[in-house]
Amino acid sequence: MKTIILLTISNVFMTIAWFWHLKYKDSPLFVIILISWSIAFFEYCFQVPGIRWGHERFSAAQMKTMQVAFSIISFCIFSIVYLKEPLKWNYIIGFLLLVVAALFIFKEW
Repeated sequence: MKTIILLTISNVFMTIAWFWHLKYKDSPLFVIILISWSIAFFEYCFQVPGIRWGHERFSAAQMKTMQVAFSIISFCIFSIVYLKEPLKWNYIIGFLLLVVAALFIFKEW
């Protein structure tokens, strides 16, 4: 559970670091990069321990799959709430296909 919580928090910071600046296109790119790096620092503060401790229970492929799933979920919420962009039907289908991929990765064969 600790890994899941840490990776979820990490992905919230990652989504913010990558996409917050889209509302500030007139700001100097150098400033945007510095602010994004500052936000990304907190992402790593959660991601690195989450992965290190998670590797005791999960494989690296499983943790990467979780990270991608959490990233998509946090991006969808961020896109709707902050960017005010709708989720189109084809985005949803694509995300659902990624969920199916995750099921294959976590299934013990």
